[in-house]
Amino acid sequence: MTRKSAQTMTDYELIRACLEVDKDYFSEIVERYKNLVYSITLRMQNDREEANDLAQEVFVKVYKNLAKYYPEYKFSTWIIRIATNHLIDHNRSKKQTHANLDDVCITMAASNSDAPEEKFEAKERNHAIKNAVDTLPDIYKIPIVLYHQEGMSYQEISEAICEPLSKVKNRIFRGRKILKDALEGLI
Repeated sequence: MTRKSAQTMTDYELIRACLEVDKDYFSEIVERYKNLVYSITLRMQNDREEANDLAQEVFVKVYKNLAKYYPEYKFSTWIIRIATNHLIDHNRSKKQTHANLDDVCITMAASNSDAPEEKFEAKERNHAIKNAVDTLPDIYKIPIVLYHQEGMSYQEISEAICEPLSKVKNRIFRGRKILKDALEGLI
């Protein structure tokens, strides 16, 4: 198969080809999902170099576990599950209680005004939100990031983190409440 045909293959066809024909097909999988994996790692680590290293580690895990993928599940959900589990393990190994995040969840839109005061206030609000999100335990932070930043549905998050749909909804609700309480009076 040529490189061009790899681009037209489904995810599962690529996985099968990678496992059965030629390991080089994995490069197409990386190409398709590198932005998704990197954006998740960057939001959870808030350090571009570390996020890049972690994204590469995620793809190593994906490669090693390709034979364990079941086609009845979306490949993107499976890869997100590997990424989030890897990030949780990474943060535990660093003995951190909280991972850093870029602005997530309740990102307040900056004013359309050119007034310096309003731009400064918007920047300060975003900084306060980021700091509040940084204090969230991973149990709330991960679903909030996946929902508000990655645009995943509750069902997709449920599949990605291997938790029932009701727990996902509850964790997003509680995470938002914690953020609201933490931000009350600050913004």
